[in-house]
Order: sequence, then structure tokens, then C-alpha cells
Amino acid sequence: MCGIVGYVGPKPAVPFLISGLSRLEYRGYDSAGVAVLGPHGLRVVRRRGKLATLAAALKSEPPEGSIGIGHTRWATHGRPSEENAHPHTAGGVTVVHNGIIENHVRLRKELEAIGRKFSSETDTEIFAHLIDQALLDGAQTLMVAVQRSLKRVEGTYALVVLCDRMPDQIVVAKNASPMVIGVGKGEMFIASDVPALLDQTREVIYLEDGEVAEVRADRVMLADHGGRSITRAPRTITWNAAQAEKDGYPHFMLKEIFEQPRAVADTLRGRLLPDEGDAVLEGFSVDVPSIKRVVLLACGTSHYASLVGKFFIEAMSRIPCEVDLASEFRYRDPVVGPGDLTIAISQSGETADTLAAVKEAKSRGATVLSICNVVDASIPRLSDGTLYTHAGPEIGVASTKCFTAQLAALSLVALHLGRRRGTLSADAGRQYASDLAALPEKMTHCLATLAPGAESRAPFPVLAARYKTVRDFLFLGRGANYPIALEGALKLKEISYIHAEGYAAGEMKHGPIALIDDGVPVVVIAPLGPGYEKVLSNLAEVRARNGHVLAVATDSDVDIARQAEDVLRIPAVAPLLQPFLTVLPLQLLAYAVAVGKGNDVDQPRNLAKSVTVE
Repeated sequence: MCGIVGYVGPKPAVPFLISGLSRLEYRGYDSAGVAVLGPHGLRVVRRRGKLATLAAALKSEPPEGSIGIGHTRWATHGRPSEENAHPHTAGGVTVVHNGIIENHVRLRKELEAIGRKFSSETDTEIFAHLIDQALLDGAQTLMVAVQRSLKRVEGTYALVVLCDRMPDQIVVAKNASPMVIGVGKGEMFIASDVPALLDQTREVIYLEDGEVAEVRADRVMLADHGGRSITRAPRTITWNAAQAEKDGYPHFMLKEIFEQPRAVADTLRGRLLPDEGDAVLEGFSVDVPSIKRVVLLACGTSHYASLVGKFFIEAMSRIPCEVDLASEFRYRDPVVGPGDLTIAISQSGETADTLAAVKEAKSRGATVLSICNVVDASIPRLSDGTLYTHAGPEIGVASTKCFTAQLAALSLVALHLGRRRGTLSADAGRQYASDLAALPEKMTHCLATLAPGAESRAPFPVLAARYKTVRDFLFLGRGANYPIALEGALKLKEISYIHAEGYAAGEMKHGPIALIDDGVPVVVIAPLGPGYEKVLSNLAEVRARNGHVLAVATDSDVDIARQAEDVLRIPAVAPLLQPFLTVLPLQLLAYAVAVGKGNDVDQPRNLAKSVTVE
């Protein structure tokens, strides 16, 4: 998830490019760059690190020209470096890109076979070579060259293209990544997000998937994938800048809750092979049959993702799996060494306790695979291999989309291990992969059903009013939904400051039942599947003690409403994958209660986004 800007008009391009990128820096801060066409030709300036480094380089000698593009990067393919920073140039074509090219390996080999030389590790550079080659092969316009090139690409993109042979235009294209054109008076602005444009214009044209646009200073020409012309009037933006940065949502946390289907889809994309019932883990090679044990290390929300991952890995690979709190791991003389695959999970890749646990595991001879959301962070650099989640920057302190992206990564690891150990048949692998591939759509449906219109108002207003004054909550779940009970309790604690505890449902009568009365709401995670009848028994025990029950249930379950005061519905899904869905209403519940109490949802008290000290 990167930030993109572009400008064509009568003014110097650089001031807008830098101001626009500064408003999008929350979308990426590994590196930044600009390309400007002017009287002296094309000039590209790129720098690793935050935008301030690029701005300092441009201040001393700004490129001349009134047409340009810019980019601030959140790395996916290729480590953060000046060589991998955008824009990328091939021949006379320069591009910036947000998204992932799934078939980049095959396309790169084909381009190299005809003599194309690459200067970066990124998938984006492929676009520059494809478009330049299309022009050499006879494409009459830049727009046609872009359209021909896109037909060869599989994946997602928000693409912006400059060409030194056509210095009066920018071509943009979109598929599953946002792209908007700002309409000015004799000038046009391009961005991946509206905030970059708002100090220049309020009139915008949103591109739809499969569309391409030729943008000149005085006009925009839109066409669909087949080249047919499209007419679309600009829309007027009424949001202020802060609202626009959140896409109209009142808080980053709510926006990120609704970004989870995309985060899961992007993490699975290019790695999940449904037709083969398999998963590929790029950059990680290990002799799977030699693995004796898997040890999962993490803290906080990532620890709860690890607990779910244990169910995935043991179910598919039959390898014994242990879950350890990274903050405790190295203080107990852990029994770990050769033959152990240690999986370290950290959103930031800088979590101090997890980093220390990784060092301990490596010192004892274990192989380390990290699951991380930040390319080239400390934990990935120390690991033997890394599986990056593609959640994009997460601004809200209480993690949401990174949690489900971690579940997606762990599901890929489990599938990969199971197929190579022979414990998961091809048919079973195909069924599991198919169920995984269907998750983003089910998550989208679930969120839309639970909280329609959430971008304009807090979801669950009735529940928020009912629960915001209580002092204690209990969360109960069985199997893979037990960790979701823990995560639901943590979310409520983090942002509403209400005491909450999660328990395995079968443990309720071993102590927690003593807490239940009419002042303690109990959230029971009760989707249809294994253990359903047992959970209903727990629910009945709560009701017998005047407890108030809020159930998370499958949408086809007609009986649950007779046994719970409130029911939050999720679509049916394979039991092992239920955590992807059961966590969604719990995130929204915590959010709604916190909003109802007037709390700072995005920056709760006493918490930091990344815990980099012990």
C-alpha cells in the first residue's frame, strides 16, 4: 500500500508532488521518489527512508518541469533501497505503481530473454519495460501501449506512467488499488488517495477497475479495458482533510477493520495455488520432512494469532506445535534447537521481546521463519526467511487488519507444510485453498451486514449504549475460537478500558462461573460446527445465573436467538477458518463501546503501536 501523486499543468510540478506525498506518507515510508519532465528532459530523484530525505535532496536542486509523478513506498517486492524506490524507468518510460504483479517472475524472464536489463528487485519495473517495448513494437499512443501491457499482467495495480516522447500527458490505470484524478483549472492532479488533492481541488474523478485514463492539463480521456471511451463527470468532495485521510471513516481503526478483506486477499495473492491445492512461500527454503516441531513466538495480538496458527499447522501438517510468549521465552532456558522451525510473528518487525526470542532460538540452532508487515525490519533481517503480510500501514494502535493478515500467512504456512509432508492430500489441499480464497468475499459480506454505513456513524449504537457502563466482560470460545475470545477481550480492554477476560468455554465451570451475574455480560462465540452443542451448554449455564449473553453465531442458526439477548451473525465457513470471521464482530463491538464512552480510539492511553523496549 503505497502513496502515488502526479501533476500536469502550467506550474512547477515538484511543490505539489512533495506536498501531496506528505499527505500520503502514512501509506508508506520505506523510500520515496519523483520523476519530472522538463526542458532538460527527464529527471528522477529517489531516496531511501522517509519523505524528508527526498525533500531535502530536491530543495537544493529541484527538477524543472510542469509534469511529474511521485511515490512513497511501502515495500512488497524488494528490500527498501534507493534502487528499489519508485519511479522506475525503462527506455523513455517512467512508472510508479501501487499493488502486486502476481506473474512477475514469468514476465521478468520473458523480458530478460529479449534483452531487457533490470536495475531493481521490484515487480513494478516490469511495467516500465512492457510499456516501452509496446511503444517500440508499434503502439501509436502511450495509452494504447499501457493497455496492451496490462493484458499481460496478472495482479493489482494503481499505475501512473510518463513518457519522454509524449511530454504533455500522464496515463493512469487501476485494478483493485485506488486511483483518483483531481480536476483543476487548466491543470490536473493525480493521487492514490483524496487527501493529497484537497488543498488544490475538490472536483475529482474516481477510476474504476479495468479503466485507463489519458490525463492532460486541459482534459481527461477515460477508456475501459477494451479501449471503449467512457464519459464520467467529476464529483465534488465535501470532506475535510482529516476525514479524507480516513476515507470518510471517523477513525483509522474503523477504516482498518473494513480493510481486512483486502489485507487478507493481498497476503494470499500470488502465494495461494487453489488449482494445485498448495501454497508457495517465497524466499524460504527448508527441508520440511526434517522438521520435528514448530514453535510460535509472539506478543499481544500476534500471540493470539499464533494460538490460532497452532490449530492450522497441527491440523494440516500433523507437526507438533507449541506457542510461547516471546516476552517469557528466553527467561526459562527453553528447549529448542536443530530440527525446530521457529515462527516469529510481529507486525512491526521491531518488537523487542520477539526480537530477543528470535536471537535466543537462533543461538540454539533453530531455523527461524518470521511473519512481518514491514519489509527489512530487524526481525526479518535476523530470520532465515520471511513471509510478509501485505496489510499496508496500520495506524490505529489496536491491531485489526494485521491480525487477520497474520492468520492468512499462518494458513499458507500450514498448507505448505501439510502438502510437503504428505499429511494433506491434493484433494484436501484444493478444498482448503478454495475455502481460503473465498474468505475475503465472506469477510466483506460479514462487515457490510454487521455495520452498514459504518463510514458515517459508529456501528452497533444500541450495543454501545447498553454496554459502555459495565465494568467487566467475559468472552468464551472453543477450539480455534478460544484465541478469538482472548483477542476480543484484549480489544475491549485496549480501547474501552473495560476489564475483560477470555476463557476456553470448557473452563468456565472451573472458576470463572463464580463471576457471572446480571452485571457481567458474557460474549459466547458459538458458530455452527464441532463443539457447537458444548458451547450451547455453556451458554445455558450463563443464563441460569442471570448472565447477559451476546452470541456470535452463524447466520443460518435459527435457534441461537432464543438463548441470547444479542446475536451478531457471520457467514458459514469451514470450522478451521472461522476465526477470520468471528473476530470481526468482536472488533466492531470493542470499537462501538469505546466510541460510546468518548475514548480516543486510535491512540488509547498508555499504549504504543510498536513495543520496542522490554
